[in-house]
Amino acid sequence: MADEKDNGDGNGASPVDLSADAFDGAGNDGPQIEFNTGNGEAQGDAQPQAGLLAQYIKDLSFENPSAPQIYQALQDAKPDINIGVNVAGRQVAEDAYEVELKLEAKSTANGQPVYMVELVFAGLFQLRNLPEDMMQPFLLVEAPRLLFPFARRILSDAVRDGGYPPLTLEPLDFAALYRQRVEQGASASNPVQPNA
Repeated sequence: MADEKDNGDGNGASPVDLSADAFDGAGNDGPQIEFNTGNGEAQGDAQPQAGLLAQYIKDLSFENPSAPQIYQALQDAKPDINIGVNVAGRQVAEDAYEVELKLEAKSTANGQPVYMVELVFAGLFQLRNLPEDMMQPFLLVEAPRLLFPFARRILSDAVRDGGYPPLTLEPLDFAALYRQRVEQGASASNPVQPNA
């Protein structure tokens, strides 16, 4: 996540790198983003700017369909866990975009369901002066990268609170997921929805 440093203008913003090279995934952690924490006015109004306005749980579901019998069965079996990830974005106002990070985990042991957990964690981002060709890479790579640590903790806590060992997800490479989506032609169908 980008460090917030005071650059002398009093709003705690750091420099921006929103060049095409910032999203190529070649050995970097993604672009550096200018986050405005003050009144929303930054010097150089024509510069690309991004701000995280809010982050929140949109949906959280935990199912424990085989309890209590499954707890005895797990003493002799190691569960299999399948993880699903999806990212979507939509415009909600002129400069505001909601990005949803959906994480699903389904655990089974000996063909029997153990648990199912689903989380939709969202962030509301304000984007100004972002070139059109950088909109999707920002919303589908950088935004979920910023949201992921919080979503991972919520998912882990939900599994632990369900009576199982915490589910620890490895960091995800959202740039690789984005490239895969582009190769499959999903960018042509525009996964970022305009304001309805």
